[in-house]
Amino acid sequence: MTANTPVLVCLAHGSEETEAVTTIDLLVRGGLKVVTASVESDGTREIVCSRGVRLLADAPLVEVADDDYAAIVLPGGLKGAETFRDSPLLVETVRQFHLSGRIVAAICAAAGTVLVPHDLFPVGNMTGFPGLKETIPAEKWMEKRVVWDPRVNLLTSQGPGTAMDFALKLIDLLAGKEKAAEVASQLVLAAGIYDYSE
Repeated sequence: MTANTPVLVCLAHGSEETEAVTTIDLLVRGGLKVVTASVESDGTREIVCSRGVRLLADAPLVEVADDDYAAIVLPGGLKGAETFRDSPLLVETVRQFHLSGRIVAAICAAAGTVLVPHDLFPVGNMTGFPGLKETIPAEKWMEKRVVWDPRVNLLTSQGPGTAMDFALKLIDLLAGKEKAAEVASQLVLAAGIYDYSE
């Protein structure tokens, strides 16, 4: 797996646009290639996000699911996460990433709505949107902005306000700490976001 192996970012109507776009933007700044995939069953590429922002996916998931990727990203937004949960193709794609040891990255509603009901990570510490804490088993819940569980290559985060932490950690994992620090230095980060400068 090299730094130029793309990252697959899944989208559906109701996906949280801040989480999706922040992650895509920072990964590209980090020199990573991103492929966006629509999980909508009718294959539409135009996605209407949770606040009405329209995003254009590169392709329907069915056309790109079997390509080679370093990681898969599931943005939150409850309606979008429910579409992910109810898509057999998306669930099987995530299962294959997990089984092959590739990174699964889920933010906000996605962990508790998609990963938990399908028991995709029988072992794995995670976090998610605090208002949906009850969707994640208590023994797996971590009260942190970003949780990386190296045992199972699972990255999770809490919400729109943690999307930069989440994306920077993903860059760290895929392209190294120096690249994450370089991207962080361009962003005028708020205090509290890990800037990788140590």
